[in-house]
Amino acid sequence: MSLIYKTGTALLRRLPAERAHVTTVKLLRSGFGPKGGVITSDLLKTSVGGLDLPNPVGLAAGFDKDCDVPDAMLGAGFGFVECGTVTPRPQIGNAQPRLFRLIEDEAVINRMGFNNRGLDHFSERLRARKGNGGIVGANLGANKDSEDRAADYVTGLTRLWGHADYFTINISSPNTPGLRKLQGADELEDLLGRIAETRAALSGDEPSVPVFLKVAPDVDVTQIDRIVEQARTYGMNAIIVSNTTLDRPESLQSEHCGEGGGLSGQPLFEKSTRILAEFADAADGMIDLIGVGGIGSGEQAYAKIKAGAKAVQLYSALVYHGPGLVAEICADLEARAKADGFLSIGEAVGTGLN
Repeated sequence: MSLIYKTGTALLRRLPAERAHVTTVKLLRSGFGPKGGVITSDLLKTSVGGLDLPNPVGLAAGFDKDCDVPDAMLGAGFGFVECGTVTPRPQIGNAQPRLFRLIEDEAVINRMGFNNRGLDHFSERLRARKGNGGIVGANLGANKDSEDRAADYVTGLTRLWGHADYFTINISSPNTPGLRKLQGADELEDLLGRIAETRAALSGDEPSVPVFLKVAPDVDVTQIDRIVEQARTYGMNAIIVSNTTLDRPESLQSEHCGEGGGLSGQPLFEKSTRILAEFADAADGMIDLIGVGGIGSGEQAYAKIKAGAKAVQLYSALVYHGPGLVAEICADLEARAKADGFLSIGEAVGTGLN
């Protein structure tokens, strides 16, 4: 079956990037795609931010913006799937073309701009899968023209409460002008304070659903201690490090390397892992971390875990390696952890830090 998926991936790459993605989601929603189910073992089971995961490999936000195919992606073996980014109101995003493959670099540049069908559709899709197994999260964003972006996150949290297994507050996209300003001290204080108040009201006497904060790889390293402290103060359960970068490494070879937007894939791995280690040092075990950026192999996933991540997420590598990559990474992670004498993948977390 892996040959079939690799062949299908190669055929889809002949289409323009965004058309290939839309076609992939349509095929998955029609019932095509992996049927292997969630991959797990005693060694791969782990926990992050209050979630018990069958394995530490998750699907990053951006692939399934409208929560159309979470169960199909769980069928690929992912330990958890994050859908979105969803905004309160539907929006078309930025002008096309806005998605580019950098084939020579195993990378992607996107300037999508939170294109999605809005909370009404997203909520219906979550409700439709009620009772299904698997961990599915909602990545929340703000509308481009919103006058109060913090309020948009509160709206998303309130509307989807009770339907998603966890939430991610995404303030890390470079494609919505001014969004990353929410990482500033005063802006983040206001946002997280309002999120905390909303969670308390929605939870009542029950334990709260986990809420994560997603940050950019381009964050000023001098601000990491402050971001970690604010996240802890306001009860965030984990920090996702990181999103796409505005940097353009000199190593890029593709003709599309000068396109505007966020760069993901292999060229992001080194930077995102370095920033992850900085967050791990600041967190000192007091808040969980999820590592994202440039993961395309078990070796790279393991490097993120050793740099302090309790779980990892990927997306861009699927463009080049197809859905069979998930099983390959899980098998490699298990082999590497065993070779290092660990009884669980959690024992490897942070062991690569100085």
